[in-house]
Amino acid sequence: MSNIRYYISIFARRMPWFLIVAGLISGFAVAVAITLPPAYVSSTRLLVESSQIPGQLAAPTVELSGEERLQIFETQLLTRANMLEIARELDVLPDQRNLSPDEIVAGMRSRTSIRNQAGRNRATLMTISFESEDPRKAAAVLNEYLTRVLNLDTEYRTGRATQTQQFFEQEVQRLGEQLDQQSGEILRFKTEHADALPDAQDFRRNRQTALQERLVQTERDISELEDQKQRLEQVFVATGQVQAGEVGANRSPDQVALDQARTQLREALLIYSETNPRVKMLQARVDQLALVVAEAQVEAEGSGTRDATVPVNPAQTLYELQVAELDSKLASLTDQKQRTEVELDKLEDAIARTSANAIALEALERDYTNIQDQYNQASARLATASTGERIELLSRGQRVTVVEQPSVPTEPTKPNRLKLGAAGVGAGILAGAALIALLEMLNTSARRPIDLVNGLGITPLATVPYLRTRREKFRRRASLIAVILVIGAAIPASIYAVHTYYQPLDLIADRIMNKLGVRG
Repeated sequence: MSNIRYYISIFARRMPWFLIVAGLISGFAVAVAITLPPAYVSSTRLLVESSQIPGQLAAPTVELSGEERLQIFETQLLTRANMLEIARELDVLPDQRNLSPDEIVAGMRSRTSIRNQAGRNRATLMTISFESEDPRKAAAVLNEYLTRVLNLDTEYRTGRATQTQQFFEQEVQRLGEQLDQQSGEILRFKTEHADALPDAQDFRRNRQTALQERLVQTERDISELEDQKQRLEQVFVATGQVQAGEVGANRSPDQVALDQARTQLREALLIYSETNPRVKMLQARVDQLALVVAEAQVEAEGSGTRDATVPVNPAQTLYELQVAELDSKLASLTDQKQRTEVELDKLEDAIARTSANAIALEALERDYTNIQDQYNQASARLATASTGERIELLSRGQRVTVVEQPSVPTEPTKPNRLKLGAAGVGAGILAGAALIALLEMLNTSARRPIDLVNGLGITPLATVPYLRTRREKFRRRASLIAVILVIGAAIPASIYAVHTYYQPLDLIADRIMNKLGVRG
């Protein structure tokens, strides 16, 4: 009990300080609760609707979840530029002309409330509220919010779909140009290396084999003809005859040569075409010999006898004809050998270059195939993007719709004056009690016998308290009453002076709550 009486006495002594602090805070809180203007709250609700066209039939371009889209819209809506523009356009805040841009933004954001609801197997909703002293301004600001959110949704959907389509259009155009360029490179390469392309390598090898066999056969024929010519010369030099019984008594050498030429022509036509140089040469020889034989027959029929003054050696004539025939064959085979060797050299060079050309052509075609695959994929994605853009332009995809339109509130929702006043009085009492406790903690003087024991470390035999006279008690009580009266009169007067001569209390409270980010 003694401790309780002690603390009561301390509280009584510190009563003026308690009254000052508690009175100021409580008075200010009550005055604010009384003077705060009524606040009206207008709200609207938005719903994120799913796509009206199944994704299995047409994939949408915008594939964000509803909650993520609402968070994006909330962030874009509460930007500094939007807050300042709406506040200045609608003159939302009281005494707005005297507020800085930062205070305007803070006031607009503190009066705006946005709540999102989302979850598994639940619809995605957004609730937007705005608080204002004027119900019409609250509804006007909320309508502006709603307009901007719907515009953001439309711009976001159509803009993203359009940008996606434009991107793939550019990709298709770019890849198409690369395809054309790569096709030109392949065509140029094939034109420059037409004689050494890998697709004709088998033909060239077969042709090379055939030419090599022909070259061997031609060299064999040349060798046989040279041997035959050498034997013919040896026989003629040794015997003066070509072959026994070769020339009949009734046949002239021209006729024998004509028959041999015709035989050779028939044999040549079995192997070569009529345009072959050898065939043409034999044909010319047959024509020439036929003309000579015809002229000889005409002369023989006209004269009846041979001119005895011109000696004729049939063996010499036949020898010369056969040598000329062998020389013609050798010349033809030699020319054929040279042409075969030239063609073989070209084939060998083409075959040698084919491997390098095949590698280079394979690289070009591989690049072409890769570009073609990319082009096909881009074309398919362009078709999907075009469908997605069409869906978004017709508003058939995921979109934000208004569930509840904003309306002008008829009843104020804030402030709760009783709650604010009670909270202010409670805060004042706690602040006064805290001040008394702080003053006692800072006071280290001895005021009780136990303080003497704790401070000096001795136990006194007895303690005599200070006894005040009646006059001192009256004076103390009078001064306490005077302080209470002064405090009781000064606190309302100071609050009234601040409200009247400095700034209205509701504006001061409104600024404080804006800075704290809360509303009353």
